Amino acid sequence: MAEPAFRVGMVGYGYFAKFHLNAWRRLQNASLVALAETDPQRRAEARRDAPELDVYDTVEDMLTAGSVDILDVATPPSTHLELIRPVLGQVCAVICQKPFCDSLPQAQALAEAAKDSSTLLIVHENFRFQPWYREIRQLLQAGRLGRVIQARFCFRPGDGAGPDAYLRRQPYFRDMKQFLIRETGIHWVDVFRFLFGEPVALSADLFRTNPAIAGEDSGSFTFQMPDGARITFDGNRALDHAARNRRLTMGEFLIEGTSASLLLSGDGIIEIRDFGSDIWQQHPYSFEDRDFGGDCVYLFQRHVLDHLSSAAPLENTASDYLKNLAIQDLIYRSSHEGERLALNEVRDRQ
Repeated sequence: MAEPAFRVGMVGYGYFAKFHLNAWRRLQNASLVALAETDPQRRAEARRDAPELDVYDTVEDMLTAGSVDILDVATPPSTHLELIRPVLGQVCAVICQKPFCDSLPQAQALAEAAKDSSTLLIVHENFRFQPWYREIRQLLQAGRLGRVIQARFCFRPGDGAGPDAYLRRQPYFRDMKQFLIRETGIHWVDVFRFLFGEPVALSADLFRTNPAIAGEDSGSFTFQMPDGARITFDGNRALDHAARNRRLTMGEFLIEGTSASLLLSGDGIIEIRDFGSDIWQQHPYSFEDRDFGGDCVYLFQRHVLDHLSSAAPLENTASDYLKNLAIQDLIYRSSHEGERLALNEVRDRQ
């Protein structure tokens, strides 16, 4: 049997990094060989969960000890700039979890540094790889719904109510001063661009429902598209939706077009109702309910390996992802100022 083409080193072993580890283990043309974690307790967890890996205190120790082709970074945003910049040129690719860096200027600086190096820098934005969004994009491109007039995703994970919210799984959520959009809504900024293209204007209204946390956990933003369509993210972490697993889709999606409307349920079921009809019909497609979000971590990592091994098209380079971060900042600004913002006017001012 041939050796895997790429040797992978992970950095960080928090809650979500475990999904990364599971996915790397299943990918045939990559071999996960090492992990770096500064926290002693998490290092012990990594050694227990993955005894086949070499576990190090720092990235420097890991890179000094052996050859790594891909560095998979799953550490807090405040670490990204100083962690990634020194390794540019030492590995062929760095995949960095979101939120990407602490600010747009930091992300811009890191993306520019990567351009000047031999290292490909990619942001681990996996929601667009959830199978329902890949299927919906195909339906939209085929014209099945006609011209989209309105769309609304209702984000209702039901995990943010009460004084103990987020303590069990991701306690750092509680201290984020920018929370709903920076941590979660950014996924739908990316998904909306993936499905519908680039907005020309946006408006937002953000607020806090749970007083036990520091940042906003509720609110909405709406994109105005070039053809006048309105695309809305409507989020509230304190409320839930109907689903066997409320973390599968994390909500429900309604897309309304001139020929038909589409409904994505919390169970990942897609239904379509033709204009003028009273009947919703289930649209057949398949996905595997495995790990997180329809196995989207695996699908994303496989996508990166396909590019590295065969030059297949690549989504979510750091340079591409800067647009998401710029839009994120405008969403917070729109909510703060209570104004609708035209994206081209803002670019001109900058």
